[in-house]
Amino acid sequence: MSPKHCLEAATRNARYANTGYGPQLSVLEIGLSDKVAVVEPDVAFWALIEKDSIHEALAGSLINSLQEQAESFKEEMDYLRFGLKPSAAYFNPTERCNFNCTYCYLPEEMRRKGKTMTEEELCNALELLHQYFKDTMPESTKPQIIFHGSEPMLAKDQMFAGIKKFHDKFHFGVQSNATLLDDDALSFMMDYNVGIGISLDGPSPDIADSARKNWQGTGAFNKVVKVLNKLVKYPAFNVITTVTSANVHTLPEMVDFYHDRGVSVVMFNPVRCTQKGGMELKPDNYQMSEYFFKALDRTWELYKKTGHKLVVANFANVLAGIAGPTGRRLMCDISPCGGGRCFFAVSANGDVSPCSEFIGFSEFNGGNLYQDDLHSILKTKPFKDVTARKVENIVPCRNCVIRHYCGAPCPAEVKMVSGVLNAPSPYCEFYEEQVRYAFRVIARGREEAYLWNGWKDETEVTYKWAV
Repeated sequence: MSPKHCLEAATRNARYANTGYGPQLSVLEIGLSDKVAVVEPDVAFWALIEKDSIHEALAGSLINSLQEQAESFKEEMDYLRFGLKPSAAYFNPTERCNFNCTYCYLPEEMRRKGKTMTEEELCNALELLHQYFKDTMPESTKPQIIFHGSEPMLAKDQMFAGIKKFHDKFHFGVQSNATLLDDDALSFMMDYNVGIGISLDGPSPDIADSARKNWQGTGAFNKVVKVLNKLVKYPAFNVITTVTSANVHTLPEMVDFYHDRGVSVVMFNPVRCTQKGGMELKPDNYQMSEYFFKALDRTWELYKKTGHKLVVANFANVLAGIAGPTGRRLMCDISPCGGGRCFFAVSANGDVSPCSEFIGFSEFNGGNLYQDDLHSILKTKPFKDVTARKVENIVPCRNCVIRHYCGAPCPAEVKMVSGVLNAPSPYCEFYEEQVRYAFRVIARGREEAYLWNGWKDETEVTYKWAV
């Protein structure tokens, strides 16, 4: 289109001029030679456009499409960001752990000498949570309880008693380092349809055991792999790989390792910097991007070759959040994040925090489950500080095109690194490149290879093409 024709088109659409009241469209390069993304960041509207058609789209067709859908997009985003209520609790039945992982987000003293719940305490806590969720959730919907750590299997008898007593009231999950998951424990959890997540940080003992090790300095790679092999066909199973500077280069190899064993869901989570150990092991953002994307490329190659899908859940969540905001399954990559808003955390002594990442921060303790009304706890200042954290209040995030695909997580990590909540993520550049990669996946029509089975049934796809 010539400059003259561009001016004429812009004049015809003058009512949409960017005067502060019209749409704030931004062009995002996504690393393709023929396409760009155009984003209206306030409502997360976007379109993929051929580069040689960008003038026509911006002069009329794209604006018209946005005007038609802007209100519904805004309502959807506002509900997702501000309208949800808690439906899950991360529950630490013990503060102790049989491991001393270098990057753990919980203080070492707590993991060495902390409290473990009695069966009575655990069941009383579950009853209090049941009463709360009964008041706030539809009767037909079960809330989730994820037994978390430290290492919840150190409180196995108490935890299993709670699962047995309350299995008809909650969906349960257990996140474990896998070292205490014997056949009897696995059988019990599978009988009660408990979700099981384990951790493994490398494709070989020298990598996997370098940061994940017990108090004597010994890792458990072989034990974890044996458990993995037993669980690989269990539908409610996943593996978490915490990505550090020590193992980031092995991510493509990890894809082959998991794929060869038939794993279907894994998380490649960048290490959280909420404690000194994690901060010291943080990978460089550009190195993280390089190997993370090589790993994602490898999942595509293997999917084409074998038909077996290995979903990298943390990336799939970003991809689904772009395709349709309500498709998210995790609530980290949006602001406010899910902490205190979609879920909360309960410590072994009953203290309630917005998220497990905050358990080591005494100033983010909102109250005690045994002593205080949970409805009131969720309205305390520690919770309000987290649930009010919006990218619109963060510099430079408030001017970022992808702010609603990223969310500047994680507030606990940001607090540790920056000293304040309203600051950008230390992984900012990685998150930006991850969004670009997600747009490339969509532009190439490869979403199916990266998203969980049935995602289309859960997601109202909101992306479109403009030509």
